Amino acid sequence: MKSKLSESTLSRVYLLLVPPLVAIFGFGLGHISYKIYLPVWLINSCLMLSAIWVLGANLIRSKDAEKRRLAVAASLLILPQVFISIFFGMGAPPDTVAGYAAAATEQEIRYSILIIAGVLIAAGFTLLKEQQKEAGEKLYASLGFTAIMIAVPLFVLNMAYWQTYLVEAYRIFTASALTKRPDWFIPLRSLFGALSAVEVALTYLATAAFALSLKTTGWLKPAACNIYIMISLLGFIVDLVPAWFPQPFVAAAFFVSIPAIPFMMPYYIGVNLLRRVSDTKCT
Repeated sequence: MKSKLSESTLSRVYLLLVPPLVAIFGFGLGHISYKIYLPVWLINSCLMLSAIWVLGANLIRSKDAEKRRLAVAASLLILPQVFISIFFGMGAPPDTVAGYAAAATEQEIRYSILIIAGVLIAAGFTLLKEQQKEAGEKLYASLGFTAIMIAVPLFVLNMAYWQTYLVEAYRIFTASALTKRPDWFIPLRSLFGALSAVEVALTYLATAAFALSLKTTGWLKPAACNIYIMISLLGFIVDLVPAWFPQPFVAAAFFVSIPAIPFMMPYYIGVNLLRRVSDTKCT
């Protein structure tokens, strides 16, 4: 029993540390060779999947239907970070046209991963909404579900724009040595910038709504839910900061709108839900 508890604790601690470490290495080291980051990512992925299983995903085999469904929902919220953790080696996308075109394959992989992550998050919240309804909480779960169902299609469209359109456009710009962008290019980027702000804001709102729903049903501790709510609402507010605000605010808005950042709170919700479902029987 003690050994099992230690394994569960270690698994939870490991899962909690992964996102901040990925961010630190991703922003701190920048791009490193795929010969280094791919093996490290594969090892980390195996460790994460093992930790997810130990923490509670093994309950997908449970005879208790409620635990089984919640284990699946929580796992779906966690799994995106298994893929996203590869960004520790990819670093941020290149900030020049030539650099982006030269790293086209990596950018296509990056945004494919983010599309998969968005779909998994939507699936996880969908299952969680049904669980919350069965537990007697419909209002906040329904609001969160509505927000995420609007956000994810916009997110997928935005990621497809970065994955395909910009890759091809930057290849053409680089090959033709254009010094001036076509007249239609800037308005199109502005359009997708606006779509990005909307989908990011809705993702934060959805997360806050689900955290409030989980607080109402008592499935997670009120203190943890309050943290999720406050961080998500802060992300929502900062994301909508206008471009003409002072630079510190604009920089903060850029940070909270980085595609992988809004998925961090759903991830932590999933980790805590997985621990809870393995510890107690949901009521």
